[in-house]
Amino acid sequence: PEVINGRTHKATVVDLSPWVECEFRVVASNSVGIGEPSRPSALLKTKAAVPVVAPTNVSGGGGSRSELVITWEPVPEELQNGEGFGYIVMLRPLGSTTWTKAVVASAEASQYVYRNESIRPLSPFEVKVGVYNNEGEGTLSSVSIVYSGEDEPQIAPAGASALSVSAAEVEVSWQPIAWNRHTGRVLGYEVR
Repeated sequence: PEVINGRTHKATVVDLSPWVECEFRVVASNSVGIGEPSRPSALLKTKAAVPVVAPTNVSGGGGSRSELVITWEPVPEELQNGEGFGYIVMLRPLGSTTWTKAVVASAEASQYVYRNESIRPLSPFEVKVGVYNNEGEGTLSSVSIVYSGEDEPQIAPAGASALSVSAAEVEVSWQPIAWNRHTGRVLGYEVR
């Protein structure tokens, strides 16, 4: 609070964060200067409140076939505003009107994996992640687009040929597999 006149013996402190421990000291002042501060008060915890900070950096992708991996930055403890903190994950296929909701009951969580055999490889999903605690549900992040996991390549490389380079070396070449919307990008080849 602002400076209080010398006849007042109490003050209300405002704009404190919810669910944090505070201690207070009082300092007397006059025209000569400021005196020594009082001893700290006993620790006092402010009351809990609904969380207001949503997770940041909501993204994801990767994972196995029939999976949608969703990731986010966890909300720091000082912004959780109460006990029983967790995350609410909302997802839907791009273009759908119905949201699927999942609850992740861990304050330290930073990922959720949605598994469903009907998910096609590399399908786009709209995703948002919110927060809750014992006081209620808080805000949701903005919507992010996350793609489901890829499938394994369905065709073999074509045109494999081998050329003897020396007594101890053979050069093997092939035609690369083109990117496929349903199976994704090829990360590498194995020569047998």
